[in-house]
Amino acid sequence: MDHLLPAGIALVAGLLGAFLLRLLLRWLAGHAGRTRWGGDDVIVAALRTVAPWAAVAAGAAGAAAALPLKRAVQHSVNQVLTVLLIFVVTLTAARVIAGLVRTVTTSRSGVAGSATIFVNITRVLVLAIGFLVMLQTLGVSIAPMLTALGVGGLAVALALQDTLANLFAGIHILASKTVQPGDYIQLSSGEEGYVEDINWRQTTVRELSNNLVVIPNGQLAKSNMTNFMRPEQRLTVLVQVGVSYDSDLDHVERVTTEVISEVMTEVGGAVPDHEPAIRFHTFGDSRIGFTVILGVGEFSDQYRIKHEFIKRLHKRYRAEGIRIPAPARTVALQQGTVVLPQQRTGEDALPLA
Repeated sequence: MDHLLPAGIALVAGLLGAFLLRLLLRWLAGHAGRTRWGGDDVIVAALRTVAPWAAVAAGAAGAAAALPLKRAVQHSVNQVLTVLLIFVVTLTAARVIAGLVRTVTTSRSGVAGSATIFVNITRVLVLAIGFLVMLQTLGVSIAPMLTALGVGGLAVALALQDTLANLFAGIHILASKTVQPGDYIQLSSGEEGYVEDINWRQTTVRELSNNLVVIPNGQLAKSNMTNFMRPEQRLTVLVQVGVSYDSDLDHVERVTTEVISEVMTEVGGAVPDHEPAIRFHTFGDSRIGFTVILGVGEFSDQYRIKHEFIKRLHKRYRAEGIRIPAPARTVALQQGTVVLPQQRTGEDALPLA
């Protein structure tokens, strides 16, 4: 009884400490949920797992120390409790670090997307370190294991060259911030769309048709790529227009400017503060060509804005009596001269033989 009473007190104290810690951490979780930063939620949620178990392990260790156990039994009990505590701490640390990495990558991407590559790498590294610490605690020498892992790792690296190339290419892409989840990209090979995810092997791109294109990270790193979201999301698009030679260019410019201002303020996805820009540039065969510069909020908005601009401009030109002539070619024949309208538009129409 002299030994059982202190052992029971130590065990009860450990259980009571676990209960009190759980109540305290529940209170802290309520306060963390009201903050803007998501990292404190991850930390408190992880501590709610490890702290009660640590208190229980401490109480069990105190109880074992109070009992008249043999030295070998006492050593075994301490080892079991230590390994259990290391296991819980390792899982908690992996959860905390992976959660913090996910929070940081999500906040930096600016779009609700998952950059899972960093999360998976950090989780595996923490678990591997915890496993090695447990082996060392149990008296297992980890030096031969590290040597074997080094030799085996070299063989695996040679066998998985493409996979490792994709892995490090993905790390480089995210670390350099050239591409982030949510960006709209276009590769020189023709693939384009919104980046959905960058994981350990591949990058997933969602096309405007909602189809998913899977691109290996190594191919993405080696391709010539245009990122339409960086350095800023807004961009300008060009629309080519032409009017007849008998048009009053000042009148054309004024009418076109009014249509641009109307589209910029009324069509969703346009930039209301965009300054209308018109630049005459070509004396063509049948028209005077000029470029209209429109401002759009992001890449996919340009299709809707071009659609509305062309419709409204065509309607306004008809109301104002401004002609958009069809290109024509003069063909010399033996009996005379004939003017043939062409089906092609633009100044690059092929000449007739």
